[in-house]
Amino acid sequence: MMMEGNGPAVAGAKRVGFISLGCPKALVDSERILTQLRFEGYEVAASYENADAVIVNTCGFITPAVEESLSAIGEALEATGKVIVTGCLGERPEKIMERHPKVAAITGSEAVDDVMGHVRTLLPIDTSAFTGLLPVAAPGTRADAVQPEREDTRHGDVFAPSVKLTPKHYAYVKIAEGCNHTCSFCIIPKLRGLQVSRDAGSVLYEAYRLIAGGTKELMIISQDTSAYGVDVRYRESEFQGEQVRAHLTDLAVKLGEMGAWVRMHYVYPYPHVEKIVELMAAGKILPYLDVPLQHASPKILRSMRRPGAGKQLDTIRRWREICPELVIRSTFIVGFPGETEADFVELLQFLEDARLDRVGAFTYSDVDEADANALPDAVPQDVKEERLSRFMEVAQRISAERLAEKVGTVMDVIVDEFNDDEDDAPGTKLIGRTKGDAPGIDGQVYLFAADFAGTVKIGDIVRVRIEDSDEYDLYGEVVETPAWKPNVPQLGHFGKH
Repeated sequence: MMMEGNGPAVAGAKRVGFISLGCPKALVDSERILTQLRFEGYEVAASYENADAVIVNTCGFITPAVEESLSAIGEALEATGKVIVTGCLGERPEKIMERHPKVAAITGSEAVDDVMGHVRTLLPIDTSAFTGLLPVAAPGTRADAVQPEREDTRHGDVFAPSVKLTPKHYAYVKIAEGCNHTCSFCIIPKLRGLQVSRDAGSVLYEAYRLIAGGTKELMIISQDTSAYGVDVRYRESEFQGEQVRAHLTDLAVKLGEMGAWVRMHYVYPYPHVEKIVELMAAGKILPYLDVPLQHASPKILRSMRRPGAGKQLDTIRRWREICPELVIRSTFIVGFPGETEADFVELLQFLEDARLDRVGAFTYSDVDEADANALPDAVPQDVKEERLSRFMEVAQRISAERLAEKVGTVMDVIVDEFNDDEDDAPGTKLIGRTKGDAPGIDGQVYLFAADFAGTVKIGDIVRVRIEDSDEYDLYGEVVETPAWKPNVPQLGHFGKH
């Protein structure tokens, strides 16, 4: 999608269009590049017609995502003729050049400095004392300025992004880049390298700044969140006069003290995750885990080279004993090479036993350079589709049953958008999410504001009585609008919220 512009056009300013594709981790990369563009005086164009050049941040994980990225590159080339490609697909430049040999430049993921170097070459800004009058949003960031000393800019902290592509009330915070696993179906280590963790102090200062600016929900992301800090041997760094280890438990404790919603994504079921679940049970962070399990058959998990093969059910049961309110979402691959009907039935039985709250699935497809491509006994496409249909039927039924259990309860809901019809008074109907729902991937809560119509704003956290449910969503009525009081001083004037 083309990013929106950042205000009125400045005469003579250089305008850069931006298309961001892929997962939340790529979204954070886009925020960093956009932040640097604004630092250096470039404007962000809202359409091709207003763009002097276009940056396309690509996804290259699975075949449909590659095709989407290549299509976006072609569209931008046709519209502007000047395109810089970055992101995961940029790690495979030969694939891009085969389809689009006229792209101006290609960089890999997390390559903010490389992208900006190409932008400066394509669209140089006049920095003379008399004509270079464009505002600069941060010191030392123009091409001719003295650059501050920084860590490795491929995976380190360039600057915490100040441009957000999410609404004001929630944000993604990336704590590490890359992955040390060798899953046979995945090429992330080839695209993004081995894991490189950020210092805990850097993550915490970014979270503090976001919450001070009014952000109420932080999504903690990486390729493998449970392994955070392993690569740096859990080294300590400074945060507000204290030394904090780069370890997920220590980080979660400090994040939980800030008083915002903290949501954990891409968590592998390592033993120390139990400590994180204990923090959830104590109300320190949200009782939510996004755990990419991928399958349940030990044979298939070994073929996938996934950690913890065959132990997921016991782990989930321990987690729920610690925190009964825990909501678990996961994703699965159906039709992996060698998957027999017996393996698939084992997966369905796992769904019945684990009763996961949120489940997504997709059929296996070959990924260029993935080891799984060479595995024998490929599953026919029609069998994959039939199994996916059966899988989703079970998952949908379990989701409906889990949500029905919430009818009659009162839950906290964060408001994401208005949902008024033409005949409604403004602010009568709202759409939000519970603590068990991440934006864009989980369910929603459809709300009547009732006595609070017109007073509830986007980003408010309200108390809602749940009155109905279906397969994926809840329906309810606002019964209270409590004040939000984080443990971080707020910048500006946000009233009681």
